[in-house]
Parts: sequence; C-alpha cells; structure tokens
Amino acid sequence: MRGMDEIPAKTLDLRQLPAPEPLMQALAAVETLAAGAVLRLLTPMRPLPLLEALRERRFGYSVADHEGGGCAVTVWSEHGPAGA
Repeated sequence: MRGMDEIPAKTLDLRQLPAPEPLMQALAAVETLAAGAVLRLLTPMRPLPLLEALRERRFGYSVADHEGGGCAVTVWSEHGPAGA
C-alpha cells in the first residue's frame, strides 16, 4: 500500500444494514473505484466474504477494528473500475 494515508478516502458506513446488504453495497462500491482511489467501509463485523471477494478481484485492502464498533476496511485499486 503506497502512500494510502495521503489519499482521502470516501467512507461508506454499512454497520446498520441487515445482511446481505453490507456485502452487496460494498461490492458495488468497490467495483467503481478508479485507479488510485481509496474507499473506507465500516462493517458490523469482520467481513470475511467481502475480504475473499476483494482478493479474488485483486483489490488491495486492510482491516482494523473500528472504535465505533465493527470493522473498518480500507480498499484500494491500482487498476481502475472492473472491466476498464
């Protein structure tokens, strides 16, 4: 992850949504990331299915516990939107 702390991240808070909405909305959002863009997702729990999907789609990510509960997942793309 090169210099991701320097790039402002858009935040999408998914913690109050019922399953499977957090996963569906997170995947829809990351699929539109431009190259070099960063997205911060707040999820109600450690999103293992999302992390697997990010690996399969070759997105970079980091996961941390969030002080407000749940997890914060920071996602980035070096390649731009899927299919671009």
